[in-house]
Amino acid sequence: MVIGQDTGDDVRVVSFVTLGPGAKLTETLSKEIRTAIRQSSSLRHVPAVILAVIDIPRIKSGKISELAVGDVVHGRVVKHTDSLENPEALLCIPDLSALRL
Repeated sequence: MVIGQDTGDDVRVVSFVTLGPGAKLTETLSKEIRTAIRQSSSLRHVPAVILAVIDIPRIKSGKISELAVGDVVHGRVVKHTDSLENPEALLCIPDLSALRL
């Protein structure tokens, strides 16, 4: 999942990934992800930050909820948490120090 994080007068791309059992988000894996995105999209789409999370928040229809994650990252109140299938997935995001500017 990808969001744009406001950084003053700019926006940086932040990607949240879930990993398989026992997998770790290493610098090598992060570079591979960035390279794959650069090759399949453009430099503008390459994330400045890639973070591993336990789960990605989804609404009850199964769609990813970028809006809820964006609200958490920007310190806003998340609206309509009752429409999330797994609202607990939002709890790990505020503790990620890489999101602090």
